[in-house]
Amino acid sequence: MDSKIAAPIEDRNDRKAREGVVVSDKMDKTRAVVVAWQSMHPRYKKVLRRSSKFYAHDEKNESHVGDRVEIVETRPLSKLKRWRIARIVRKSS
Repeated sequence: MDSKIAAPIEDRNDRKAREGVVVSDKMDKTRAVVVAWQSMHPRYKKVLRRSSKFYAHDEKNESHVGDRVEIVETRPLSKLKRWRIARIVRKSS
């Protein structure tokens, strides 16, 4: 019996995707993206606003501050970068 069975391709390509706003473009090929969401407090039913900041890889330096982008999970690219920019949803004006 072979103990090293590869994961099915469907599972391997099921990557997390988030949509957020670029808040920093000062680094080369790296963007800081803030992803915000809302959740309901379990007891008090008040809507809570939460956010997380991710560092995403942008190979061609196409995105800029204020752009809404879609980021997808990828292998570790550096100490903090685990995401890459898949597409720019909306350019800032």
